[in-house]
Amino acid sequence: MQDFTSDHQTSLFDSETSPRKRRREPVPAIATAQSITQRVDAIDWARVGVDMDAQGCAVLERLLDADECDALSALYPRDDLYRSRVVMARHGFGRGEYKYFDYPLPDAIGALRTAVYPHLAPLANAWNETMRIDVRYPSSHAAYLRRCHQAGQLRPTPLILQYAADDYNCLHQDLYGEHVFPIQLAVLLSEPGEDFTGGEFVLTEQRPRMQSRVEVVPLRKGDAVLFAVHHRPVQGTRGAYRVNMRHGVSRLRSGHRHTLGVIFHDAK
Repeated sequence: MQDFTSDHQTSLFDSETSPRKRRREPVPAIATAQSITQRVDAIDWARVGVDMDAQGCAVLERLLDADECDALSALYPRDDLYRSRVVMARHGFGRGEYKYFDYPLPDAIGALRTAVYPHLAPLANAWNETMRIDVRYPSSHAAYLRRCHQAGQLRPTPLILQYAADDYNCLHQDLYGEHVFPIQLAVLLSEPGEDFTGGEFVLTEQRPRMQSRVEVVPLRKGDAVLFAVHHRPVQGTRGAYRVNMRHGVSRLRSGHRHTLGVIFHDAK
């Protein structure tokens, strides 16, 4: 069976709306930076590292509560908050749509980026060392964003995705320029079995000279999944080797599904 894939970096230049010049209305308070930092710091990051090394993904249960998820989903119609909108079917990416936030990000989303990144940077550095990649990542997200911006990657990449019945997201990698942080975060904002059916988060791992491996990640409303953006190291009998990762969403059978995507590098 043919594996249809897509690199979503092209979507940055194919927006159906361009809200940059629009007047921005106030964003309702969703969660304080202090609250997000406290719950992120309380995560068992040692376990996360073990899961990431073993599977290329790790679930953070109940990262956001139901009210926070609903408040984020309610932002989707607010075109003044976004820099672009992408209808996936127009570009062969699948079915459904998504919008990239503009700067300044809503406080809760900026806080998630700032709080999660320092816990991932040591793992990202360890992965690159194992794969013999020279790039190393600074300890703070602000320092990493400066690196992106100095290279001309100035466009924010956090986004909200919206799916309806029969929508899906083709396997892809979120690569937006020279600088790519190798781990990203997605938070499910809708409840499976109540708001929608189907629509599972899927990862594939393309292994050298072997068939691809598939991982279906079960999530509930408010759960987040961390996963490899592009590639990750895997320990084999003769040492570590590099595998290529892609992610997507299977077809929704019914209902509506919203997801928050938090990507730590900015876009060209």
